[in-house]
Amino acid sequence: MGTDPKDSDNWQAPEGSWASSAANRRSMVGNRNRDTKPEIALRRLVHAAGLRYRVAAKPLAKMRRTADMVFRPVQVAVFVDGCFWHGCPDHFVAPKTNPGYWEGKIGGNVQRDRDTDARLESEGWLVLRFWEHQDPAECAQEVCAAVLDRKGELARGLLRRQQP
Repeated sequence: MGTDPKDSDNWQAPEGSWASSAANRRSMVGNRNRDTKPEIALRRLVHAAGLRYRVAAKPLAKMRRTADMVFRPVQVAVFVDGCFWHGCPDHFVAPKTNPGYWEGKIGGNVQRDRDTDARLESEGWLVLRFWEHQDPAECAQEVCAAVLDRKGELARGLLRRQQP
């Protein structure tokens, strides 16, 4: 009865849906929350540099949030943020349809990102955030440098490991 998103002529948004059209809903439902092209490009370069990490893992057991890459022994959490979903100052364009919903949604994402950063940093973690449009090679260099620096600090006893 008009609930099939492929049937655009008779389509009606499900109760409480943010979708303004069947095509919009299909597009948004198809978005990945992990293993995006920018994440994979970064992971390949970091892996090629000899570093190992956890993918889509919780940096802290008590947090429900996951980082794109986690280097637990040296407490480095890496996030690759999408320009739309995280409100990139250079590329984010607010949708004209249903702007109230999207303002709250994107604003909430940004707020949650800042809260995640603060919570991790208070536990001694280094948080690295990159935008999806940044050059993966430059991001990989920054990740590698940070991880190797923290490994050196750990070896010298300057970095304290948190107990799980």
